[in-house]
Amino acid sequence: MTDLLFLSESIPGAGVTARRALLDRRDERHLLANALRVAREGCGSAVVIRGEAGIGKSALLDDLADNAPDWCIGRVLGIESEMELPYAGLQRLCEPIIDRLGDLDPYHQDALETAFGRAGGTPPDRFLVGMAVLSLVASAARVHPLLWLVDDAQWLDRASVQTIVFVSHRVQHERVVVVMAARDTSDDLEFEGLPELRLGGLGVDEAGELFDSVAGPVDAAVRDRILAEARGNPLALLELPRAWTTAELVEGLSGSDRIPLSGKLELAFATRLAELPPATRTLLTLAAAEPKGDPALLCAAAERLGLDWGDAAPAELAGLIECGPRVYFRHPLVRAAAYRSAPIKERLEVHRALAEVTDPVRDADRRVWHRANSTVAHDEGIATELEQAATRAKARGGLLAAAAFLERAALLTPDGARRANRTLAAAKAKRDAGAPDAALRLLAAVKTEPPSELRDAMARQLRGSIAFDQRRGREAAELLLSAAQRLERFDVKLARDAHLEAFVAAVRASNPDRGDLVRNAAQAARAAPTPHQSPQTADLLLDALATLVTQGYEAAATMLTRALAAVRDLDLGVDDVDGLGWLAGNRLSGILATEAWDFEAGFALIERQVALARRSGALPELQFALNFLANEVLLTGDLRSAARLIDEEHRLSTLTRVPPLGYTSLLLEAFRGDADRALPMISAKIDTAMTDGAGRMVSYALWVSAVLYNGFGRHAEALVCARRVIDGEALGYRTLAAPELAEAASRTGDRAALAEISGWVRARAAATPTEWALGISAVVEALDADDADAEHRYLAAIEHLGRTPLRIALARSHLLYGEWLRRRDRRGDAREQLEIAYDALNEMGIGAFAERARRELSATTGRRARRYLDAASLQLTAQEQQIAHLVKQGLSNREIGGRLFLSPRTIEWHLRNIFGKVGVSSRRQLRDKNLDPFLPPDSNT
Repeated sequence: MTDLLFLSESIPGAGVTARRALLDRRDERHLLANALRVAREGCGSAVVIRGEAGIGKSALLDDLADNAPDWCIGRVLGIESEMELPYAGLQRLCEPIIDRLGDLDPYHQDALETAFGRAGGTPPDRFLVGMAVLSLVASAARVHPLLWLVDDAQWLDRASVQTIVFVSHRVQHERVVVVMAARDTSDDLEFEGLPELRLGGLGVDEAGELFDSVAGPVDAAVRDRILAEARGNPLALLELPRAWTTAELVEGLSGSDRIPLSGKLELAFATRLAELPPATRTLLTLAAAEPKGDPALLCAAAERLGLDWGDAAPAELAGLIECGPRVYFRHPLVRAAAYRSAPIKERLEVHRALAEVTDPVRDADRRVWHRANSTVAHDEGIATELEQAATRAKARGGLLAAAAFLERAALLTPDGARRANRTLAAAKAKRDAGAPDAALRLLAAVKTEPPSELRDAMARQLRGSIAFDQRRGREAAELLLSAAQRLERFDVKLARDAHLEAFVAAVRASNPDRGDLVRNAAQAARAAPTPHQSPQTADLLLDALATLVTQGYEAAATMLTRALAAVRDLDLGVDDVDGLGWLAGNRLSGILATEAWDFEAGFALIERQVALARRSGALPELQFALNFLANEVLLTGDLRSAARLIDEEHRLSTLTRVPPLGYTSLLLEAFRGDADRALPMISAKIDTAMTDGAGRMVSYALWVSAVLYNGFGRHAEALVCARRVIDGEALGYRTLAAPELAEAASRTGDRAALAEISGWVRARAAATPTEWALGISAVVEALDADDADAEHRYLAAIEHLGRTPLRIALARSHLLYGEWLRRRDRRGDAREQLEIAYDALNEMGIGAFAERARRELSATTGRRARRYLDAASLQLTAQEQQIAHLVKQGLSNREIGGRLFLSPRTIEWHLRNIFGKVGVSSRRQLRDKNLDPFLPPDSNT
């Protein structure tokens, strides 16, 4: 017995924490001890211990804590009855280091103060809370190494688990170790990417040795039966003999093989509990119902029941509980058995007693939860308190907790209509928390209540929102449109908000072959009642886009400009990220700006959205915004910056578990001219978009295909793709596809298509005469003009586009003009334009178009023109490049860490590597260093 692991075990007179030696955990202990050793040197880690109940997970945590005497230790035990209280587990885990809160920046301080209920404020995004906790952990670990131990993680509230996992992925450069223990059956927990340590049962010899060390002389048949039932589970080896008689063991009457071992163990503990005096059993039920284990609270509640806490002594003597600064159960299965085996009347009584002694101010949520569990009858007073608790939970960012409070409130509500409204509110909270299936189950319950047209319309809207989340695009658009039309009878604002949501869903789902969704949504929005007061930004957006679809560009032009100005002036804050402000400002404003040919406005809007998403910690929204911004940056010809944004979005997807959007990667590869890479990506994106109900991405992929094909001179294929975008009326993308169609039509001799697109662009440029619109209109008209008019139109295009940031469009205009000049045998003039085009396209890394310009130059000079030269090979990693880029912007380590969701210490570690690679020794030198040799055009950063 030289290799010991300690398992809590009752020894008469010694209490529940006395330990017996358990065998066969040498490798596990060595692994965890090594984690502590390397973490002392600044290489933190995290691990999840998996195993069935009683297998020894808690014992490993005990042993690890015993071997870290000089560490700051935070420990929390998940308790099933506390699962609905948001951030309750995280708050207990942070108690030993909460004094470091003052080290955090104001945003992170506010997030934790709000999440922990210490202050009011805007509900913090869960990723912002994660960054705040990471900063807190990093600050504390600079003073003492930090060990976090989480037991029974499957019963910790979900908000806490998400945050702990978030932090666990980012402690590799901190003096921090995080160890979580969870049951094998808890597959729904978000442990993805964390290393796991699975505990199996003891071997046959070790199991027999453990059994023999605690049991007296036992019949061989009984011993074999216990060993077979326990399957090496240490707790089962200790408990099953106490619960079953010899006859049951030998004759197999101890229970069906279909009962899982955890169920058998719980039955075993229930058998032991049944042997205790009635008063003791009631006190254990009381303790099982109160997760805090506060002795003073339990004593006060016992008095309300006419009991003395001293009556718990038999349970303590039996090793089932330990009474000290807190009341602890020997094992969660003991707690479960104590609660579940109690008669329902007794459970109601203990919750009533606990509610009476729980502080109604400092612990209002736990008090109302006890009140809610103290009755099975309708009670409007308790239901109202639960509704108030739900409001407080939302304020802390605990949407699942809010849903649980509202669901329980609905069950206790006597009035059917009010019960239905609370159930609907619970369903919305479930959807907002990312639990769509649970939301749909609650919506089904709403149907059983008294009918209400208003409630039915709101339920339909929620079903549409869930369908949108689940990428059932067409169904979402139809449900939301139906809901919006039904809401018109009751509330104009609610109806218009629903119409805007329906329009967004229709735009997303519409593909080039099925444009009816957008048209139906637009027609319905135009027919909807107008707001009684002055129109808000969302109203202007909806009216402008609906008018554009139903009445044409000229009718909508003024409205587009007005709506775009309103969006730019909209004072969006963190509060708006999940609301209509975000929807209006992000999902539609890009379309609006592109339709209005106002590149600068669209760029400014998306930069604001990225900054807002960063500040709020709303990472899924940040993913969308980064892709959109990358697309705009690509149009300026800055492929490197765009690639950095794309790379950041991909890294964020590993945090959010939201698949990377990735659509801007298509345009990046098309501009680079890598057909072998781009075409399979485009094909895959089209297939995925059709499967996901995101038909709009089909239009995007077709536009990108047209760009790619025009670059390679495959104009017939470019024409087909661009025509599908234009004919499919893909809002926003028509503006981008128009010059591709014009170029392809001019090269294939399709004069009718060229004349049609020329008139289309000319009308828009006249209605919204921005430099972008005038420049594209001029180049398209030049392609369609005769020799007498073409040249001055090319020159006008170059002049207008030269006043915009659209460097690729400008370079391509020089290329088209140079090609036109060469075909008229004006070699000197052609060479001048082609060299401008080649140098610009080459410098930007626009591969296929640069090669086109090179071939044209060869044709004008008769000599072999210089080829595009690759930059130096990549030396910095993707993350190092991004950090260097942010250092050049003057950001501190803390600011960079907040931007990249890494700890400041991790940033410092990367900076040391960067300094060594580029040959500098300070941040100032890095800011002055030319990094181009380290950033090749094909770099993904």
